[in-house]
Amino acid sequence: MIRNVLVAAVLAALSLTATACNTVDGLGDDIKSVGKAGKRAID
Repeated sequence: MIRNVLVAAVLAALSLTATACNTVDGLGDDIKSVGKAGKRAID
């Protein structure tokens, strides 16, 4: 249950940041930051 909520939150954050970036490099940075935030939430 908690994992499903976490996955949904990460996907929502990813979709919001993906619309905010203007370049492929910016998208890569956004994905990396979402991954780090997800890891911090799990730990």
